[in-house]
Amino acid sequence: MGYILDGFKEAGKLLISLDREVYRIIILSLFVSTTSTVLSSIVSIPLGIYLGIKDFKGKHAFSRMLYTLMSTPSVIVGLVVAIILSRRGPLGFLDILYTPTAMIIAQTILVTPLILGLTYSLSKNRGKAIEKIGKTLGGDKLDIIVLIIRELKTEILVDVATAFSRAISEVGAVMIVGGNIKGHTRVITTTISMMNSMGDYPMAIALGIVLLTISFGVNSIIYSYQGED
Repeated sequence: MGYILDGFKEAGKLLISLDREVYRIIILSLFVSTTSTVLSSIVSIPLGIYLGIKDFKGKHAFSRMLYTLMSTPSVIVGLVVAIILSRRGPLGFLDILYTPTAMIIAQTILVTPLILGLTYSLSKNRGKAIEKIGKTLGGDKLDIIVLIIRELKTEILVDVATAFSRAISEVGAVMIVGGNIKGHTRVITTTISMMNSMGDYPMAIALGIVLLTISFGVNSIIYSYQGED
């Protein structure tokens, strides 16, 4: 029990002392996860709303496939991206494997089905009524999509926050495509995994505290935005 308390004490010292390596890891984690979530949201939110209000052949089958993709294992995404970006892969000439760019690509692919699926479900259930209002006001397809986004912005924001939480807590994909290289592609989750296997608990605990703080912070902002107690 003593070594656990010592671990927390050392973790506190690392955070308070503004340890350069710890904060480099934190900043890279936030950058990769935020960028991937924003990129995915730009495409997934309008597309999810459009598909949710549109009636098309095979919509039921599409829904089932999309909801299945929402739970795609992160290691599978990492493996596919790594193969594509490897030297012998179709995009190997880009030479971006084991870089933050590859990590952003993997996380974007990972969270896209999640944001798309949540937005699609929201639009399918509540978008039709808003679409009717938009048509009554003489709006075209783009106007209606913008109107739905404005009316459902709180729920959409919650969906985006959910995707960000999955991105920043993900370890499998970024480990495979990033390689956990010190000072280059090492993020919070891969460092926690590595430090745990090495028995370096203070660093693991420190980063675990940071990860929990980020998660609580994001959720607090969402609840505050919703006006909930």
